[in-house]
Amino acid sequence: MTGLENIKIIGVIGSGTMGSGIVSACALKGFKVIVYDINDDALMKSKKNIVSGYNKLVEKGKLDRSDASTAENNILCVTDFAELAACDLVIEAAIENIDLKKQLFSRIEEITKESAIFATNTSSFSVTAISTALKNNRGRVVGMHFFNPANIMKLVEVVKGEFTTDDVLNTVTALAVKLGKVPVTCSDTPAFIVNRVARAFYGESLKIMGEENLTADVIDRIMKEEGGFAMGPFELMDLIGIDVNLSVTKSVYEAFFYDQKYKPSPIQQKMVESGLLGRKTKQGFYKY
Repeated sequence: MTGLENIKIIGVIGSGTMGSGIVSACALKGFKVIVYDINDDALMKSKKNIVSGYNKLVEKGKLDRSDASTAENNILCVTDFAELAACDLVIEAAIENIDLKKQLFSRIEEITKESAIFATNTSSFSVTAISTALKNNRGRVVGMHFFNPANIMKLVEVVKGEFTTDDVLNTVTALAVKLGKVPVTCSDTPAFIVNRVARAFYGESLKIMGEENLTADVIDRIMKEEGGFAMGPFELMDLIGIDVNLSVTKSVYEAFFYDQKYKPSPIQQKMVESGLLGRKTKQGFYKY
C-alpha cells in the first residue's frame, strides 16, 4: 500500500553529507529513521553532526529542546543491512556509482516487504536504469534528489522513471512536502533539471579560469556582485565536493554522447587526484 499515511519508518543508505541531511530532516518531522553505513565511525560522526545541528537550532530559539530530543531518539544507526527490513521507504544516498546503486537496490528488494518504496538520491543517473536491478515491481522505484545541505535546502526533484507508478510518485511528493520541502516533478532525463542547467555554471567558470588565468575568488566575486548569485561557482563546488561535482559532470557528458558543452575540466580532475575536494578536506579552490 502506498500513501504518506503508510510511511512510518524510513531507511537511509549512506551516512555521508547528503545522507546525514536527509536523516536530520526526516527525524525532525517525526519519522523513525534507520540509517545504514558499512563504517561505524562514519555513522557515529553523522549522528554527532545531526545532534549538533539540532542543538544549534535550540540555541537560536528555532527548535524546542523536547522536539530536538525526540528527533535524536528517532534515529537508529546500523551497520547490519538486514536492519532495513522494517522500512516502509528506503532512500539510497550512496556515492554516485550506478553499479553500486543497483547492487543496493537488489539487496534491499530481498529483505523488505513488497509495499516498500525505494527512492534514489542520484543527481544524474537514470532512475529507470537503477530500477532494473529489481526482479519485481519496478514501479516502486522513484528519484528523490535532495540538494546539499539536505536538511536546509528546500528543493527536491521527484523523478518519475519509466516504471514509476503514479501512487509512488504522489506518496514521495507528499513526503517531500511533509519534510518542509518544495517538490518538483521531473522526467527521467540526464541530470534532471538543476544539475543539467548547472553544468554551464560550473563548466564555463572552469573554462574562464583556465583560459583567462583568473582566480576562483575573482570569478566568484564577479558572479555574486554583478550576477546576484548567493554563492560563486567555485564556492559552490567546494561546498558540494569537487569529486561529487566531477562525477556528475562525467555522467552527464556520457549520457549526452560526449557533447562537448558538457566536457569535464582537467582542473577538476587534477584537484580530485590531489585530494583537494573542498570543504570536506579543508581545501579545494579555497582553504578552510
